[in-house]
Amino acid sequence: MLKNKPKPIILLALTICIFTILSCSIHSKTETTKGSDTSSSVLAAQNLKRAMSILDSAVAHYFVGEEMAMARFYNPFTDELSDERGSVWMYTSAIEAVNAILHSLESAKENGETELYDQNFSRYTDLLSRLYDNADYYLGTFELTSFTQTKTWSVYAVDRVNKKGKAKVTGIYNVYDDQMWLIRELLESYRVTGQKSYLEKAEYLTEYVLDGWDTTLDAEGDEHGGIPWGPGYVTKHACSNGPLISPLVWLHEIYESSDEQIEYRFIDPADQRSRKSVQRKKAEHYLDYAKKIYDWQKEKLLNAKGVYADMMGGCGSCKIVYETIDNERYRANTRVIEAVGQPYTYNSGTMLSGAADLYRVSKEKEYIDDAKSLLKNSFNYFAVLGKDVPDYYSYDVGGFRNWFNGVLLRGYLDLYPEYEGVANYVHTFQQNLDYGFDHYLQDGVLPTDLLKGWSKDEKSNQVEGMFQFTFAAEYAVLARFEYNK
Repeated sequence: MLKNKPKPIILLALTICIFTILSCSIHSKTETTKGSDTSSSVLAAQNLKRAMSILDSAVAHYFVGEEMAMARFYNPFTDELSDERGSVWMYTSAIEAVNAILHSLESAKENGETELYDQNFSRYTDLLSRLYDNADYYLGTFELTSFTQTKTWSVYAVDRVNKKGKAKVTGIYNVYDDQMWLIRELLESYRVTGQKSYLEKAEYLTEYVLDGWDTTLDAEGDEHGGIPWGPGYVTKHACSNGPLISPLVWLHEIYESSDEQIEYRFIDPADQRSRKSVQRKKAEHYLDYAKKIYDWQKEKLLNAKGVYADMMGGCGSCKIVYETIDNERYRANTRVIEAVGQPYTYNSGTMLSGAADLYRVSKEKEYIDDAKSLLKNSFNYFAVLGKDVPDYYSYDVGGFRNWFNGVLLRGYLDLYPEYEGVANYVHTFQQNLDYGFDHYLQDGVLPTDLLKGWSKDEKSNQVEGMFQFTFAAEYAVLARFEYNK
């Protein structure tokens, strides 16, 4: 389908700068860099302008109509837009990019770039509001029987429908990780705008996903723990646990000085069956769950290579089962016994961020030690020197890995305040983005593979919309990194 739309905005004039390059392989643990002729402030401004230009082009290309329906694919050579719509996860990548740019604009303002801030902050907060408003095309309501209760919830479906609030969300039609990515962005939006409705929505969705935590007890009286991929699944995935850790720490920080209470539901260890409910402080509640989820994922999914496997499986028929206690029906434990699936960058990235955030609020040495080890192991596992371009590190970009890799970059950046050695790892992403931008930018769009570029067959150059928002977000977080140096 061809879409009638204006061409993207003319790209802003950008300053070309000479970047610091790695003086030797990071695999050799060397952390020295060559000198740079470009200051952090100049690089930061260039990164931010590139982030905005990519985002503006992506909004122009991928969104259709006032309802902002997101096309999944666009081909910048043929100007063809796919009929297929993006899932709520893909849609959230646009919110992620806007949040990242807003944070970087604030950093720019703090560093004297007031004109850049004044010209752009309001228009992106307006765009953010429109994105959240139209996210309701993914919203639906259903009744769920969980491990501790039966309750009606309004949450986000995988697929978009044509009427707000009417999406199908039962069973496998919503997944917990989609809600977690939204929670993260809602909290980012709250932190950058101060708008209370974003916080309220984030807390509501947090209550929903924590309701998925397996509270059933083992023979020793300990919780089985872990959050399944969704209410219609029993396998417990790294992506349905790790992404919630940092947002829980942020919620703890928001309520650290508050006496506000929240309901905590659990199973009585005395008889290992009765469901109980008490009130406790929000700050305690959120931090306790952040630690529990982190510990569960580290124990169950950290593999021999020092990175995170995809999920806990080995459940045989993998059927959801229920039990009746005191005439009330509850979800029961389905045993999962084996860590399976290949490692993906985002599963290690969320644990890096989680470890960094938990260390920041607790100063417990275990978290910073974990983070430093995971930093090294993840880079050694996922980055390959010279595979596509000499002196550049390649990251696999098959499937959805471009977005996954952006989560790893965030993990590296979250660790930076506590460990400056992360800067060289971060620099590999800067190099790759600049290479793609300088060599392959087409009609405001970057190719899936930043180092290898476009196919010679122009009709084969459809690009995922979420990748454009990923590239914009990466440039924006790198801008903030340079500003905050």
